[in-house]
Amino acid sequence: MDAIINSINEWMSVNPMLFLLLKVAAIFLGALLIYFITHKILITLIRKVVTKTKTEFDDILLSEKILRKISYILPIIFIQQFTFFNSDIDSNIDNVLEAMVALFIILIIISLLDSFIEIISKFEKFKDRPLKSYAQVIKIIISIIGAILIFGIITGQSFWSLFAGLGAISAVLLLVFKDTIMAFVASIQIASYDLVKVGDWIEIPSMGVDGDVMDMALHTIKVRNFDKTITTVPTNKLIEQSFKNWRGMQDTGSRRIMRAIHIDVSSIKFLSEEMFKRFQKFQLIAEYLKNTNNELESDNKGKNIDTSELVNGRRLTNVGTFRAYLKAYLHNRNDINDNLTFLIRQLSPGPEGLPIEIYVFANTTDWIKYEEIQSNIFDHLMAVATEFELKVFQNPTGNDFSKLTK
Repeated sequence: MDAIINSINEWMSVNPMLFLLLKVAAIFLGALLIYFITHKILITLIRKVVTKTKTEFDDILLSEKILRKISYILPIIFIQQFTFFNSDIDSNIDNVLEAMVALFIILIIISLLDSFIEIISKFEKFKDRPLKSYAQVIKIIISIIGAILIFGIITGQSFWSLFAGLGAISAVLLLVFKDTIMAFVASIQIASYDLVKVGDWIEIPSMGVDGDVMDMALHTIKVRNFDKTITTVPTNKLIEQSFKNWRGMQDTGSRRIMRAIHIDVSSIKFLSEEMFKRFQKFQLIAEYLKNTNNELESDNKGKNIDTSELVNGRRLTNVGTFRAYLKAYLHNRNDINDNLTFLIRQLSPGPEGLPIEIYVFANTTDWIKYEEIQSNIFDHLMAVATEFELKVFQNPTGNDFSKLTK
């Protein structure tokens, strides 16, 4: 046995370079074997156990990307246990290997942070919060600390002395991370005042944004516009500029209809006896006409009004009756929300006639259904206006001018 050992030692002294290569190869083969055991066997077993559990939280915390990073650390620690060259070179190699271990630990911490944010996001309370923004800030801080730590390990300098030296370059860091700091402050304000959440419909006219918020990160907010394009908005712009958030409309489950029908002023007149009798056949306003007419007659008699002249006293008009019909018609529709603002009003008359504005809320926030309801209402109003001997105003067209020449 001693003879074998002596012969090996003699061969090693005669062939030191070849022995070193064999030693390095053996160590790296050992490291690969450890990696294979941890990655292919241990991780596979852990994943099988995790996937069989009922909860999905352990699937996230022990995801393959985290376990893969852990599997890289053990082979590096194994290589650290051996010496290759003289003490100075081995010391530098150990520093590099320690720096690699520190790097993977930092990457594992960042991956765990991502997993934690993913778990938190599944709770309804935090579902719409800009958690990704906060996570990115924490990642930046961890990365800076990690970079200082790795640099200190490689150069052999104290972490705290390097960290203290950051004070001297703080102005440069503030300049470099100016946008990040502004975005972080904006994210805090957005979260504190609950200005925007994922899923909100926002509108920023100055930036051509009109759509749903898809994702909220530290620096940008991603919006899918209704034309299916995607716009990224700097987070701090939501603080600097005004924007419209339609969440209130979505929360109420109703959407406002605010549109006017313009009446030709020349067609407005008092109701004649014949018109009154005909309008009484309109079921929606029959009761209104009866009660209002009695009220007006009683008021005129009480004031001794001479009703032989149309200008004396109070009288029903076709446009007022039309407004009463609009109220009754809209109240009678099941797709209009009577519990929110319900207003039929006159606006100031102008070059386009007398606007009769409908200000009500449809019982839906779905865009297609909303437009259908609005269109159906105005289809009916345009057609029924003539029944009240009213003309819907329209600027003269070529056909109108051609009739003048005949």
